[in-house]
Amino acid sequence: MNNTVYKYETHLHTSPVSKCAYADVRENLEFYKELGYDGVFITNHFLDGNIGIDADVPYEEKIRFYFSDYEKALDISGEIGIKVFLGVELSYKGTDFLIYGLDKEWYLKNPQIMDMKKSEELKFMMDSGALVIQAHPYREAGYIDHIRLFPQCVHGVEVINANRTDLANDMAKHYANSYNMLKTAGTDNHIGKRQSKLAGMSFDHPLKDEYDFIESIKNGKSDIFTLEL
Repeated sequence: MNNTVYKYETHLHTSPVSKCAYADVRENLEFYKELGYDGVFITNHFLDGNIGIDADVPYEEKIRFYFSDYEKALDISGEIGIKVFLGVELSYKGTDFLIYGLDKEWYLKNPQIMDMKKSEELKFMMDSGALVIQAHPYREAGYIDHIRLFPQCVHGVEVINANRTDLANDMAKHYANSYNMLKTAGTDNHIGKRQSKLAGMSFDHPLKDEYDFIESIKNGKSDIFTLEL
């Protein structure tokens, strides 16, 4: 019987694509490799969030910049010995969503998403095969006017975010339970090896790709874990 557990970071920001991140791709991959993770999902802030490129740049150029950290991670993943997967974090006035399962070509072909209402955009992504998770739904901050919930536009909720309070995470669990939604966990790491509290998802098999991740989450073949260094 195979008792091996495979651990994955599901919510990770890297510099320079996420403007608010303080660690680059290599530092992050080395950090998670040292912790024994099998892989990481790079989920940088998208064009509607805190991205490190000028707003006036054409859409296609923004997309190519956006995927540059992920592609860099793919290039060095074999050297470091850790798998790299793609995710995206959408933003709407401080309300964030993790998107899994759509690739660079999909984003290049769909510039109209930038003109959609957020609810329409999320549903369009779901219809396109994406797994949509509302990240840290009960986060509070000075720049967030009020908490927004989108129960009809997501598959699930990030019920443990390592950088949120116990209250915020408990409320996220209550929300997910009330709507019978999928539950995930992630660190929301912006600082690389300086991060001392982590959260993620574990599986009884190594993930093949983003679609394996989605199916395993949907079929209940995953577990949430937390880690303190």
